[in-house]
Amino acid sequence: MTGAVSDGRAMIAQMSPRLDERRWCFVSVTPDRAPELLGAALGTFREDEGVSAIVPPELAPEGTPVFARIVLEVFSDLESVGLTAAVASALAEAGIACNMVAALNHDHVFVPADRAEETLVLLERLAAAQG
Repeated sequence: MTGAVSDGRAMIAQMSPRLDERRWCFVSVTPDRAPELLGAALGTFREDEGVSAIVPPELAPEGTPVFARIVLEVFSDLESVGLTAAVASALAEAGIACNMVAALNHDHVFVPADRAEETLVLLERLAAAQG
């Protein structure tokens, strides 16, 4: 693996968005469901109000919004500037809600599941415009 990319333009050009075929929901972890939810969670985050988890839809309450995850394959530097802003701005212009999750190696974009393919095309175009 090469080093992390820190130049904003280079990160956008190299983001190589990949659609995860699985679907995900954001839920609150309650004590009675903690083992089940945490065992299946893609990710968790502790907030003042409690623990949030990203889990498969079958574990979420009925009516919970379902999201698609797009992984930005570029190995982005956590201290870099520009990738999140560019992605969020492009999706906002298209009227697509997004929830960004940054992890150690990659950024992950969660969008409404019914707009996944459209989002992938937009991000591929954004990357090509920077290349």
